[in-house]
Amino acid sequence: MNFSYVKAAVFSFALLSIVVVSGSVAEASHSWGTYHWARTSNPFTLKLGDNVSGVWDAHMATSSLDWSVSSVLNTTIVPGLTTARRCKPTKGRVEVCASTYGKNGWLGLAQIWISGSHITKGLVKMNDTYFNTATYNNPNEKLHVMCQEIGHTLGLDHQSTDGSSQDTCMDYFSNTGANATSTRSTRPNDHDYAQLETIYAHLDEITTILSGTLRGAAAPAEAENESDWGREIKRERGDDKKRKESHYERDLGNGNKIHTFVIWAE
Repeated sequence: MNFSYVKAAVFSFALLSIVVVSGSVAEASHSWGTYHWARTSNPFTLKLGDNVSGVWDAHMATSSLDWSVSSVLNTTIVPGLTTARRCKPTKGRVEVCASTYGKNGWLGLAQIWISGSHITKGLVKMNDTYFNTATYNNPNEKLHVMCQEIGHTLGLDHQSTDGSSQDTCMDYFSNTGANATSTRSTRPNDHDYAQLETIYAHLDEITTILSGTLRGAAAPAEAENESDWGREIKRERGDDKKRKESHYERDLGNGNKIHTFVIWAE
């Protein structure tokens, strides 16, 4: 599959912008730091490696098309360069994987490798050990998590963490239980696109979206398990006080880091 559409907006840690929508004031400042893909022009195209199968293909395709609505970037689905089970990163792109990774506590995760402020590679992983259970095995929850994890690899953080639906996949709403049939929070909204525009407002003199050897690229490092993710720098809890999502940082030295966003299973 190869889906490439024109869109509007990705990530950058700068500027707080206030956007008025439907008569209410909403905050569009939810970047994942100062991290962004380096590129010399907009819109740029980011490759998503397809290491999924079955129903995940449709959810990956939908999310790719949705993020491509941004005016500053496009995502295109290309053959994966790893396997679903191994799910190793590739420089200059995002590998998207789905497999039964075991009862390790996490439902989905996104990882980005950083050199300075530039993203050099990314991973998205869907844990079918939990998605195959009655709690999570519905198309709306799968699309919510797929859309959110891809959004993290673009540089976006969450819009809200209180569990309410902001009608964006970048919130903490759960499409499970009584909400299993709800399609809310399964796709990006205008605030996500606006934040992407802020993040990618400036151009770089180099690019990190090409495969091959990259100047200043992070040294190879694996970060498969919680023990490999480094220190937990942020934790969000649900109404039951259990951890809902976590953000980890592993410092590789010389300005190179791995950031991991985790959605925990209930």
